[in-house]
Amino acid sequence: MKTFGFAAQSNTTPLAPFEFERRDLRANDVAMEILYCGVCHSDLHQSRNDWGFATYPLVPGHEIVGRVTAVGSDVSRYKVGDAVAVGCMVDSCLECDQCRKGREQLCRKGMTQTYADKDRITCEPTYGGYSKHLVCREEFVLKVPDGLDIAKAAPLLCAGITTYSPLRTWGVEAGNRVGVVGLGGLGHMAVKLAAAMGAEVTVLSRTKDKEADALALGATRLLVSSDPEAMMAAGSSFDLIIDTVPVKHDINPYLPLLDIDATLVLVGQLGLLDEPSTLPLLFGRRRIAASPIGGIAETQEMLDFCAAKGVLPEVEMIRMDEINHAFERMERADVRYRFVIDMATLAGA
Repeated sequence: MKTFGFAAQSNTTPLAPFEFERRDLRANDVAMEILYCGVCHSDLHQSRNDWGFATYPLVPGHEIVGRVTAVGSDVSRYKVGDAVAVGCMVDSCLECDQCRKGREQLCRKGMTQTYADKDRITCEPTYGGYSKHLVCREEFVLKVPDGLDIAKAAPLLCAGITTYSPLRTWGVEAGNRVGVVGLGGLGHMAVKLAAAMGAEVTVLSRTKDKEADALALGATRLLVSSDPEAMMAAGSSFDLIIDTVPVKHDINPYLPLLDIDATLVLVGQLGLLDEPSTLPLLFGRRRIAASPIGGIAETQEMLDFCAAKGVLPEVEMIRMDEINHAFERMERADVRYRFVIDMATLAGA
């Protein structure tokens, strides 16, 4: 299948039009036309090879919503015309203990990422959602529930599941006290999802600038992390803290905020942190953990939950030819709170 999209040819070049081929359908494949694709901070990092494992040419995009255009002979879950979605992975071994438990993201042999990876069968490079079409293994295609706005749903496939998964893993329910560090693409979804679960949500931010936004998104309050007195008064007041900051930072100020046996979960930073002190961990039996995306079943559960609760990300729609400017704005944190590309603009880009 000949198709086209936008790709980075190196870590120093802007994204630009790129023609390439998707594989022919296998018996268990679903082909789709991509209608919307979210813009994740990971797309920026990968395009610039900030993590050191990007491959070029690189077509980013792992927050994908589209419509089925064709199915393989063995496909039973989807038909032409269905609204579907694909997130951060397009394959795994489906045989190891983690895959059998529905934790494909933790596949012992490694999940196949939607882009910047290799196909498990042909070893061809995988290309992501900044493109017109996608071919994906049926088991990794998700149903977009009725009532979920497809124009806004794309960021749920990464930002949504990245924050939903730790909320579910650590058993958040009504009445729990949840802190959210950072109010960006991930953070605003953590606030919305935790609030929809009935939790009492506090946003932790260095200033009060985002207080109105935090309250509008469902938070109960904003705690200024640069205020020593406020931070001391908030000691031992959280059952769970979701840290969404995507760069190296100091987590020590947040550890005393955890109650006994509570956990701080890192979902944003991929790499080094400032050195944490073990003192608040030891004396409060507190924990530091980290969490990636969720498995396919959990991601479908998240989409269904969002449809039932009316939870959607706050998005700014952009044209495909605005992507490089969008990347620049992301670096300045100049987005409230997630860009989504209208892929209908790709043809004219």
